[in-house]
Amino acid sequence: MRRPPRPTECCTAPAPVDPLPPATREQWVALFRALGEPTRLEIFRLIAAQPAPICVCDVVARFPLQQPTISHHLRVLREAGLVTATRRGPWAYYAPDPRGLERLQAAVASLASERLAAAG
Repeated sequence: MRRPPRPTECCTAPAPVDPLPPATREQWVALFRALGEPTRLEIFRLIAAQPAPICVCDVVARFPLQQPTISHHLRVLREAGLVTATRRGPWAYYAPDPRGLERLQAAVASLASERLAAAG
């Protein structure tokens, strides 16, 4: 299908953006998909706000969901690289993964720098 020519009075053409490398794109998608669910975002915020790893029992107690649902959300956050889990006896303790936080921060910084580059 042919596109009609852009009218001169329409608007300016968008600034070019280089595509992300496939590995980076996959990481970003995993990060944002994991945080794109409201309960998961709140679970992540709870874990990230703690000065020390938090027991899964405390995570479950904080939300009006069953333990299997919380475990599913925690698994998604772990697979995205946003949290780590350590075992202490029968309990799992969760903490933010510093590498995941760095990737998330880098993704947001990259988006902001692309926006600034396009504006300037």
